[in-house]
Amino acid sequence: MCSPEIVRLAHDGAPQPSRRAMLGLAGLAGLAGLAAVAPAPVLAAPRPGAVVDLTHTLTPQLPVWPGNPPIAMVPVAWHASGGFDQFALGYWEHTGTHLDAPAHRIPGGATTEALEVEDLVAPLVVLDISAKAAGDADAVVTVADIDSWRRQHGEIPERAFVAMYSGWEHRIAEPSNFLGLDAQGRPHAPGFSEEAAHYLVAQCGIVGAGVDTLSLDCGVDPDFGAHTAFLGAGRYGVEMLANLATVPPAGARIVVGAPKHAGGTGGPCRVLALT
Repeated sequence: MCSPEIVRLAHDGAPQPSRRAMLGLAGLAGLAGLAAVAPAPVLAAPRPGAVVDLTHTLTPQLPVWPGNPPIAMVPVAWHASGGFDQFALGYWEHTGTHLDAPAHRIPGGATTEALEVEDLVAPLVVLDISAKAAGDADAVVTVADIDSWRRQHGEIPERAFVAMYSGWEHRIAEPSNFLGLDAQGRPHAPGFSEEAAHYLVAQCGIVGAGVDTLSLDCGVDPDFGAHTAFLGAGRYGVEMLANLATVPPAGARIVVGAPKHAGGTGGPCRVLALT
């Protein structure tokens, strides 16, 4: 996560840490479960031409995949001692609202710097399965859900980005509820079915897919079928999206501020919807 040298710089000769610095040190210590994350705000439907942030704020308290460490923010420079503030950041690539490059699942797949920039700006389609997910933590997007959307809104645009809205972001203040771990430690959260993922790739020509949960797959899928279908076809995924309920099911565009580090399998990104 962070080298001993960074940690030493963070502590030796430092002034009294600010509240922001304490946030970083709490993350370094792995205290992700001790503070509540503010739930995502409920926003009014945006006016045409609005920009909607689909990104969760990265904090040490944000839920992460079981076994992964939280983000660490270590202060290494201070206004009082040099005129500039600066943090050293430590996080696993797949933290917060983040991108999955094909290489995350597929040996030899495209890495972050190789993604086509044209694919990072696309028509946005939102598939709302929140009603069935409210009563079934293992709910999935099915081909029937896709066809229902098409009957209501028309054909899915070519080279679109298709996002699942399950309402899961409303659980984010309670990481255990967001992860839905059972007695065996298996997560339970909605995702895409493998069949639906193949359908979106083969029949709809999408560039990518996203979810408001931590995985493109339903939590109980042991084979990660949706990951394999999307990433295996050279598409990318975005996980842990926010505020999908506030954008229209059709007609918006998405802008994915993807990371660009050599050989990367993914990374935190800033995602915007243009309504």
